[in-house]
Amino acid sequence: MSTGVPVLEDLLPLDGKRVLVRADLNVPLADGPDGTRVVTDDFRIRASVPTLQWLLDHGAHVTVCTHLGRPKGAPDPRYDLAPVRARLAELVPGVELLDNLRFDPGEEANSEAFVDRLVAGQDAYVDDAFGAAHRSHASIVGPPKRLPSAAGRLLAREVEVLGGLLDHPEHPFVAVVGGAKVADKLGVLRSLAHRVDAVIVGGGMSYTFLAALGHSIGSSLFDASKVAECAELLNGPAEVLLPTDVVALSPDGELNFGGSPAKEASGDTRVVGRDIPDGWEGVDIGPETRARYRERILAAKTVFWNGPMGVFEDPRFTEGTRAVAEAVAECPGFTVVGGGDSAAALDAFGLAGRVDHVSTGGGASLEFLEQGDLPGLAALRAGRQS
Repeated sequence: MSTGVPVLEDLLPLDGKRVLVRADLNVPLADGPDGTRVVTDDFRIRASVPTLQWLLDHGAHVTVCTHLGRPKGAPDPRYDLAPVRARLAELVPGVELLDNLRFDPGEEANSEAFVDRLVAGQDAYVDDAFGAAHRSHASIVGPPKRLPSAAGRLLAREVEVLGGLLDHPEHPFVAVVGGAKVADKLGVLRSLAHRVDAVIVGGGMSYTFLAALGHSIGSSLFDASKVAECAELLNGPAEVLLPTDVVALSPDGELNFGGSPAKEASGDTRVVGRDIPDGWEGVDIGPETRARYRERILAAKTVFWNGPMGVFEDPRFTEGTRAVAEAVAECPGFTVVGGGDSAAALDAFGLAGRVDHVSTGGGASLEFLEQGDLPGLAALRAGRQS
């Protein structure tokens, strides 16, 4: 597998040149005390700083573009970039930030006319948006056909780290995969099964695996169309570890995703084995499973984690995800967290600074590990370099 892409140094000299940077500044916003929208997590903005500062230091005039949310091809005040622009100006004065790319339907449609407008007046292009590199959108795959192009520091680092997991991981290599939808993870699991020593499975997706073993799963999340594929993975080249006990919620219970006190105490919870009573819903891994997963993670030389072990947003069901997050943080091996909810969990538990690499793209990291490439990377390799 070759993921070699041009890097910033390939664009030199840049003094006086105009450079378009595709960043991923798709950050969460909320209403501030005065009613204006504010950035609640600036991780992705801060992650763009090294590339932008390097370009400025080498004399470039920098214009940044990004998407924010899903405005469906038309201006929407909920997705205005004003709060992002303000934070970016604090971190890297002197760069220009264009309007939300997705305010124009040409972005997601990969319109050639939109690409032409985007690159007009620019001398070079830098893709630093790993979180969007799996999308064949205009701002990702279009500019490299028209301008000398390179990967920014963030994108290049993601390729280096994730490519290393595919090409030369140290063993034992353990993949920890959770989340709700088993269908979203089967592709990457099939790919990793030939590279890892063990796959640790948790979250809602684990109940389809348990069903494939013949266990009763009550009212837990279940995808009947994927049972056969789960069974194949259980008989595949890698050891697959599944929960041996789970924390279940009673039939009259209601999950609390938003922290509302009115819902926190809804329903009873109990620890059960692999067979879940009728009507009860498995919502987190149990204490025996936590200890078992922790032991395997701590003994690994390489760990990749993507996806929570339960509904950690509900205070009653945080312990499984917390146990995995703490084990990944304490593991002496090389640790990689694949963005998304896993990165959010690390932040929530105060552990973000204790892993070797936190990816800025959940979906992109999974697709890269599954396919070994992304549309954005292929565009840079095939693009015009002079």
